[in-house]
Amino acid sequence: MKVILNDDVKHLGEKGDVKNVANGYARNYLFPRSLAVAYTKANVAYFESIKDEIAARKEQKRKDAASLKDKLEALDVELAVPAGANGKLYGAVTAQTIADFLAKNGFEIEKKRIDVQGVAIKSVGNYKASVHLYESQVAELKIVVKAQSDDAAKAAAAEVKSEEASAEAKAE
Repeated sequence: MKVILNDDVKHLGEKGDVKNVANGYARNYLFPRSLAVAYTKANVAYFESIKDEIAARKEQKRKDAASLKDKLEALDVELAVPAGANGKLYGAVTAQTIADFLAKNGFEIEKKRIDVQGVAIKSVGNYKASVHLYESQVAELKIVVKAQSDDAAKAAAAEVKSEEASAEAKAE
């Protein structure tokens, strides 16, 4: 069934896009939530009338993605992770770890938009990761993975214990 999207739909398209979808998907999901309308002459005419507005919205998204790309590429991602004497990490640095670091620094980026070379980083060193932004824009992150010092490891363990104790106190 041919539909015109009324709103941005994750993994399908953006407002104003014409898509072919399964009949059941359109009837049971898109139409009841007002995410799409049927492809008719009247609906096509309406979307043609607001084409400039849709184009301006897409252009704004491109500009936002470009500025976010510049900010991300200027950011130094330094992660201190517990590691053995030979530089091998006790855990791994994954896309989730990087997403958490970015969230602490004010960037809300989903972990599935972050591509780490390989699946995960498992040793100390310098790495690169890609962050997929809007359309074909990709930001390259420079990641420095360092071994966590013993003092920092003890402090992190103490912090985890204090958080667990406060969680237990709240539960009681």
